[in-house]
Amino acid sequence: MVRDVAIYAVARLLLAAALAALIYGVARLLGVDDFPVYVAAAFAIVIALPLGIWVFAPLRRRATASMMVADQRRRRDREELRARLRGEPR
Repeated sequence: MVRDVAIYAVARLLLAAALAALIYGVARLLGVDDFPVYVAAAFAIVIALPLGIWVFAPLRRRATASMMVADQRRRRDREELRARLRGEPR
């Protein structure tokens, strides 16, 4: 689960970084010499939020599925522990 979520998070961060570099580069090419990097980063984050959901849909689905499996396993383990604490046979 951790691997799938980490891959998805890193992909989203890399998308935002690539968009920030693209926005900053285009601004420099257009002759805007004093374009702040943080403005490019802010625009990149705003653009990357919906774009990353769409572009990385398979990664998101895989991360969600692995979280669901871990959640089901944790619930099953918790119920087994509660049953043992109540003294119920297995």
